Amino acid sequence: MDEIKKLDLHDYKPLREIVFEHLRESIILGKMAPGERLMEIQLAEELGVSRTPVREAIRKLELEGLVIMIPRKGAYVSEVSLKDIKEALEIRVSLEGLGAYLAAERIEDDELKQLIKKHEELKGYADKKDVEGILKKDEELHKIIFNAARNSKLIEMVDSLKEQVQRFRVSYVSSHSQAAELYKEHKKIIDAIVNRDKSKAKKYAEEHIEISKKHIVEHFQNKSK
Repeated sequence: MDEIKKLDLHDYKPLREIVFEHLRESIILGKMAPGERLMEIQLAEELGVSRTPVREAIRKLELEGLVIMIPRKGAYVSEVSLKDIKEALEIRVSLEGLGAYLAAERIEDDELKQLIKKHEELKGYADKKDVEGILKKDEELHKIIFNAARNSKLIEMVDSLKEQVQRFRVSYVSSHSQAAELYKEHKKIIDAIVNRDKSKAKKYAEEHIEISKKHIVEHFQNKSK
């Protein structure tokens, strides 16, 4: 496990939520590897908090599928199989397409402005090869699109799948060429949404996930060799 810095507790969120978000990010970014044990006492000391918020955060991570609890052994970062990733991404292709299709029809002007703004911020992080920044802005972009779709059931389905593949997306954006391609893929989706072209928005969103799927699966297979 990479060294974990003490948390910045100058936040109005509950402490358990701050700890949860920090641990979640550490798992997604690969700072905590699949199969690694989460030790409450050690984490509490490293983060500068008591064991209670750590314990509560671990329970929430378990609900999201990022952590598994093994009786009499403790909490471990969950493993994800290639089959899990492929199945999740196959579903995600359709969900992303539907989200972009509905967003092109229902998005409001203030959301369009936010979408364009986040896209430009993504380019800034891509130019700097800042993987954490790219992943954050990518997630924010997709969130705006799904919120603009105005379909709560769709959002629930997307949220239930994203944790299974998010950890492996780091490899996809870790090179400058892939980060640049990510920016271009999003531009096509956003341009279609701005033009209220539902069919193109759906097409480009599906292509975007298919490309991500290809790179994520290749990375997973290479790691398994």
